[in-house]
Amino acid sequence: LNRGKYTPANTMLVKSTVVPGFLLFLLLPDFSCSCPSRCLCFRTTVRCMHLMLENIPEVPPQTNILDLRFNRIKEIQPGAFRRLKNLNTLYLHFNNLETLEPETFSDLPKLERLFLHNNKISRIQPGTFSQLESLKRLRLDSNALLCDCDLMWLAKLLKKYSEQGNIQTAATCENPRELQGRSITTLTTQEFNCERPRITTEPHDADVKLGNTVYFTCRAEGNPKPEIIWLHNNNEIDMKDDGRRNLLQDGTLMIQNTKESDKGVYQCMAKNIAGEVKTQEVVLRYFGTPSKPSFVIQPQNTEVLVGQSVTLECGVSGHPPPHVIWTLGTGSPLPSDSRFAITGSGGLYIQNVTFLDQGQYNCNASNSEGSIQATANIIVQDTPRFLVIPIDQTVTEGQSVDFSCTAEGHPPPVITWTRAGGPLPNDRRHSILSTGTLRVMRVALHDQGQYECHAISAIGVKSLPVQLWVTPRVIPVFLHPPQDVVTETGQDVVITCAAQGDPRPTITWAKEGIQITESGKFHVSRDGTLSIRDLGVADQGRYECIARNTFGFTSSTMQLTITATDVGRSGDTFVATSIQEAISSVDHAINSTRTELFSKRPKTPNDLLALFRYPRDPYTIETARAGEIFERTLQLIQDHVQQGLIVDMNGTGYRYNDLVSPHYLNVIANLSGCSAHRRTPNCSDICFHKQYRTHDGSCNNLQHPMWGASLTAFQRLLKPAYQNGFNLPRGFSLAEDSRELPLPLPRLVSTAMIGTETITSDDQFTHMLMQWGQFLDHDMDQTVAAISMSRFSDGAPCSEVCTNDPPCFSVVIPENDPRVRNGRCMFFVRSSPVCGSGMTSLLMNSVYPREQINHLTSYIDASNVYGSTEQESQELRDLSSQRGLLKQGQVVPSSGKHLLPFAVGPPTECMRDENESPVLCFLAGDHRANEQLGLTAMHTLWFREHNRLAAELQALNPHWDGDTLYHEARKMVGAQMQHITYAHWLPKILGEAGVKVLGEYKGYDPNVNAGILNAFATAAFRFGHTLINPVLYRLNETFQPIRQGHVPLHKAFFSPFKITQEGGIDPLLRGLFGVPGKMRVPSELLNMELTEKLFSMAHSVSLDLAAINIQRGRDHGIPPYNDFRVFCNLTSAQEFEDLRNEIKNLEIREKLRRYCGLDHEISLPMVLPSPSTYQLICSTAMGFRSQGDGRGITTRIPGDFQLGPPFCRLGSSQ
Repeated sequence: LNRGKYTPANTMLVKSTVVPGFLLFLLLPDFSCSCPSRCLCFRTTVRCMHLMLENIPEVPPQTNILDLRFNRIKEIQPGAFRRLKNLNTLYLHFNNLETLEPETFSDLPKLERLFLHNNKISRIQPGTFSQLESLKRLRLDSNALLCDCDLMWLAKLLKKYSEQGNIQTAATCENPRELQGRSITTLTTQEFNCERPRITTEPHDADVKLGNTVYFTCRAEGNPKPEIIWLHNNNEIDMKDDGRRNLLQDGTLMIQNTKESDKGVYQCMAKNIAGEVKTQEVVLRYFGTPSKPSFVIQPQNTEVLVGQSVTLECGVSGHPPPHVIWTLGTGSPLPSDSRFAITGSGGLYIQNVTFLDQGQYNCNASNSEGSIQATANIIVQDTPRFLVIPIDQTVTEGQSVDFSCTAEGHPPPVITWTRAGGPLPNDRRHSILSTGTLRVMRVALHDQGQYECHAISAIGVKSLPVQLWVTPRVIPVFLHPPQDVVTETGQDVVITCAAQGDPRPTITWAKEGIQITESGKFHVSRDGTLSIRDLGVADQGRYECIARNTFGFTSSTMQLTITATDVGRSGDTFVATSIQEAISSVDHAINSTRTELFSKRPKTPNDLLALFRYPRDPYTIETARAGEIFERTLQLIQDHVQQGLIVDMNGTGYRYNDLVSPHYLNVIANLSGCSAHRRTPNCSDICFHKQYRTHDGSCNNLQHPMWGASLTAFQRLLKPAYQNGFNLPRGFSLAEDSRELPLPLPRLVSTAMIGTETITSDDQFTHMLMQWGQFLDHDMDQTVAAISMSRFSDGAPCSEVCTNDPPCFSVVIPENDPRVRNGRCMFFVRSSPVCGSGMTSLLMNSVYPREQINHLTSYIDASNVYGSTEQESQELRDLSSQRGLLKQGQVVPSSGKHLLPFAVGPPTECMRDENESPVLCFLAGDHRANEQLGLTAMHTLWFREHNRLAAELQALNPHWDGDTLYHEARKMVGAQMQHITYAHWLPKILGEAGVKVLGEYKGYDPNVNAGILNAFATAAFRFGHTLINPVLYRLNETFQPIRQGHVPLHKAFFSPFKITQEGGIDPLLRGLFGVPGKMRVPSELLNMELTEKLFSMAHSVSLDLAAINIQRGRDHGIPPYNDFRVFCNLTSAQEFEDLRNEIKNLEIREKLRRYCGLDHEISLPMVLPSPSTYQLICSTAMGFRSQGDGRGITTRIPGDFQLGPPFCRLGSSQ
């Protein structure tokens, strides 16, 4: 018959087929009279499908086939099939059956086919199918079968059927999860989690007077609970034969009114499906002397379900017979309640148990010879019941949804979920939270359907269905897409872009793929309109308007074309004098700085920081000098022009494209040196470049030779946010009529939100997690600081003045600072600009925002071991032989291993106080190697690894020269560092979500620029500061503190003598991998060794790393936090509560509200140290993705080499 909707044609078909059958039924009055309502009956077949039946209907006794598929039958009532002796086929699949009792099918001797699949059966009692003598086909698959030891009988039965070969069966496990989908016939005894019986309490010999009662105790455990059988003189005792003999609930044998025939040997046997075990034999004897009471059966802790009955047995022997009294655990009498009774054997019987009955009970026995007491607990249990019931929900495609489901019971149930009776999809979008809530992320249309919440405990299973409806998403639609515009240099332009959607879309703009951020040059209004001030040729290009809401995004592009006007500029007449003055003032400031830094030892943390960051190689200094001269020249020209104006241009905004003519800009570029320092690398040696990296990173990408090279500009994710749109930090100066609020003071933010004395130890990772991050960072980026520590205007040291005259950008100390009492500011100078950015971008006839210089190669290429220029590499190599080695320092006597060589030259930061630190700095590929002892140990480790590899390569390839050995070993060291970073370190830092953002490595892509992102170097990767412990631990071979003790962090800066004189690097390495790291807790960011004691020195003010990080973020024009939210596909926060999903800590959000504004005052370095921010994952993953895709040369290591972590084999004592 057709199961679909009835149509007239179908109706006629039904009528025509049913009528002859009906006539036949007239010949079978007994059958036709009892056909159930709405069922279809034909001869001996009854079909009752799709009728929403909840019980087995009564059918004629002659029925051979009973089809009850697709109903809602939950249980089978006892005797439901008692009259169906002729039934041979029973279809019960696609119902809601949960359990099967042993007698369910006992009345069906002729049943051949039994289909029970696609139900919710979790447990089946033993013997359920034992009386089905004619069975040929049995289906139990697609149920909720719990495959534990209670179901092992079924596995044995089905295996028996299989061996006989005449019965086909199917049964699969649903729980436990590790057995899901397995056929139960394939499971082993161990997988059923069965446990053979074991005796826990043995019986003992007993002496008793004739006529008294005797107890033989026997207790056993196993899974399933074993059956207790007693033997008397090797014969099984049948308790039914003699009413004097009783088997108590706990397995004890009680013999009342003992007789002479009871004497002899007794033995207890415990038996279950997994096996059997016997106790020792005991003897029953008779005597008649008085004795004090003794326990034959002690009450045991007993579990019982609410509403059931329970007995605590208490068997006592003695002469005269003891008197038994029960009390509560407190000693109080039992409640006056008819539910409590004392059994004839002395046990306590409680019926209809409630939760109030749970507790301890005492059995007290006494006679004239003495008294004894025993205690036991009643543990009341209950089946699961739901507290929070999931409700049907309708969500839009792409959103996430939570179905709450909680239950209680005794023991507490576990919440699991299924979908349409089957397992949840294994796609990582479906997850069950610890609360039992089902969470579906990024809901898709095919997720629509029924889900089931199951509360599972040892007592039972309860289930509830819930429905998920999914509506398709609708992306935003443009009302007014942007139109192409043609205009002239120096003009302002307004470009409209409007879109609609629900919810209302957010409009963002991008130029050439880089998102535009709010600055003095660009402004995006709330309605999506883009305004650009003071147009230059560099502003020409393709702009993209992007409308985004929670359902998706759409974009539209327009072309901005700009024509240059060639007229004289107001600053042309001041070029000659300004360039001379700029060269003089910059050179004077540089020379005074070098004299101050290198003619004496550093006396203050300011000196130490300046010396530490100061460039060492001449080429870097000349490159930075050219940029400073060019920018200073233009600043002087601007000053001259403004002094000749009647109107003050500061209030109306200066138009820099009107400053100097292109001809004079080229003159300035040549005289300053900017033009001379444009590198064009020679990549003609293809054989070399295909096999090895250059030290400065050039020619790694032969299509773009300078991508990722040292001394090149950082890259940007977003357009920089400068106060004037191209070079002044936000907060550098604020005009009186400015609508912007002052930015929060970095030092105030540090003391109020970032500094912490509390440290929580990480329960997963050691301090090595932090140390690898710092070592890796020093391989990838180092910003070139200003080469002058004095003001260009008058030569005054930046450490002594608190103004924002270039290059000074001091950190202001707020009033009532908790530490700094006498100072007004903290030393800080701006990073050097790249020629052709900021003020110097005018040589390109337009304004390019100021960009900073990365001193290092951007690649993970071990430049911190080998240097980032050819000159640095030559200083590090041992060229006295052809062995390809790096220079070596003094030998550690105990092991014969070398330390790093000492650096030579003027006084260094490591000898700031000869009384405390009499040892020179070590020489390594990165001059920051001495910053702290843990970092120095890592540099020592990898310098040794290079020399180890070079020695092994020489042994394998004695014909290789020194250069080949050097480059091959260098390539292998770089490969190890890449492997450790991507395979071991990044997954721990980013977590599962971050690794997903990072994506899989699909091979080298020459179109990807591996240059370091400014936001990554300046903000995102500085989250590593939150991992630093305030103490560097030093441990001996037994992982105990060494004699000299641990080192507070502020004592570990620039202290190589603690390595040469206090045990080498081994104690430091053990402290790094043997001590828990600092956990990333949102309320515990930078420890106060960094915020209050950075570069601490006597009689001077220490620096604050957190405040410096925030100030450097402003110096580099890092856009506000909200801009990065939008870039990372989060909504723009309009109020602080919008941050609750990413910044979950309410206290932190309140502090941000108190100290910062929402729109522009929250900067990335303020919030990225928090591990709860998705922007940290997003920004860090983006930085490492470009590193992976654009890194170029890949190294395969020969199998002869052991490439495990070198930490153990390269220490001093191994």
